[in-house]
Amino acid sequence: MDPSSDPLPRQVLPAADGWGTYFDLYAPYAGLILLLLLLAGLVSASEAAFFSLSPDDRTRCRNSIQPGDQRIAMLLDRPKRLLASLVIFNNLLNIAIVVIVTYLTWEFSQAYHASGWVLSGVTLTTTLAIVLFGEIVPKVYASQNNMTVARRTAPLAQIGLAVLRPLAMLLVNLSNQVDKRVERRGYKLSVEELSQAVELTGTDATTEEKEILKGIVNFSNLTARQVMRARLDISAVADDLTFSELMTQINASGYSRVPVYKESLDQIDGILYIKDLLPHIHEDDSFRWQSLVRPAFFIPENKKVDDLLQDFQKRRVHIAIVVDEYGGTRGLVTLEDIIEEIFGDINDEFDDETPVGYHREDERTVVFEGKVPITDVCRVLNVDATTFESVQGDSESLGGLLLELFSRLPKPGDQTTYAGYTFYVLSADDKRINEVRVTKDDPADNKA
Repeated sequence: MDPSSDPLPRQVLPAADGWGTYFDLYAPYAGLILLLLLLAGLVSASEAAFFSLSPDDRTRCRNSIQPGDQRIAMLLDRPKRLLASLVIFNNLLNIAIVVIVTYLTWEFSQAYHASGWVLSGVTLTTTLAIVLFGEIVPKVYASQNNMTVARRTAPLAQIGLAVLRPLAMLLVNLSNQVDKRVERRGYKLSVEELSQAVELTGTDATTEEKEILKGIVNFSNLTARQVMRARLDISAVADDLTFSELMTQINASGYSRVPVYKESLDQIDGILYIKDLLPHIHEDDSFRWQSLVRPAFFIPENKKVDDLLQDFQKRRVHIAIVVDEYGGTRGLVTLEDIIEEIFGDINDEFDDETPVGYHREDERTVVFEGKVPITDVCRVLNVDATTFESVQGDSESLGGLLLELFSRLPKPGDQTTYAGYTFYVLSADDKRINEVRVTKDDPADNKA
């Protein structure tokens, strides 16, 4: 037989009884395997430690002056990328261990004609070692001592994030695409299932509790256009008013934050906080109150309400100006408007206790003003917020809905029926619909 066909030259392979020579030859490989297994355990511990930190722990890290805590906060600023880099790092280490063990096993079997039982034993031992010492033990310990482990393994995580950044970004982008497709196909069904679950809630739940649960279920479906106050209802002041004229308008409006515009509402300069005026209430008309105006927060009309709530929290503001595609002012959204979508109308000591924009004539009939938002109409009628979605088009108010249903500006006395409700126009002029009576159709009438 040609000696060149052997996997290794014969002079390199030790004799069958030369265990000392074999150990000397492959001891570096064993040391490398142990080192890789140790690194794999540290990476697994780092992953478990970072992602088991509580919100309070993360807040303390952000506010801490310790370099280790600041490093943890920096790494957690992009949790998806950190997780991807740690997962890739851990898998590369495990693959390296498997490759080295496979190579050594193959060499050993060629030199000593080992049986299949030896190969199976090596495979089982390697798997147990990786799972036990590279995954389970480190993660259990890290979960119980997450802050300590996070501080000690932060440099290793930082190195992995820097070295594996391209692969981590690719993995994050791919996962985001998968998430979008899954949400697009399954989200509507999930909302419907949750709504049905609310309806099936036990008798112990009150009507108010069920309404809150429905508000939570439908919350992420709402956009700023659906919850905003229309342009006509915005109480704003011009930037060319004298100080006395400004105070007169503010006293009449009763709001704590007022938009300030130049020439028209489409050119809003900022928001005036009334509390900023308190130290200057004794000033005369020469006072430049315009210097107190704060920057306005502008949002598109299709912005989701749950995202807007997060923006309010991050920016620490309570009011946003809704603009259309041309930059014109469409409406205004406040933090109170968003909260009311979950908990219903919130009245303070300055609010009129009587309902604004509608009054109920009987159990089946409600009279609305034409400017009432469609979402409020649905809430009063106790129907799903998407009941009129297919016909309302881009309109946000009841008057706009009727314009879509009639395909024209209706006159007093005109009526139409949709979704089991009859809409009767009580008052309208050449520009808008002022008052509408909405009556729930009687099923007995339909049978007749």
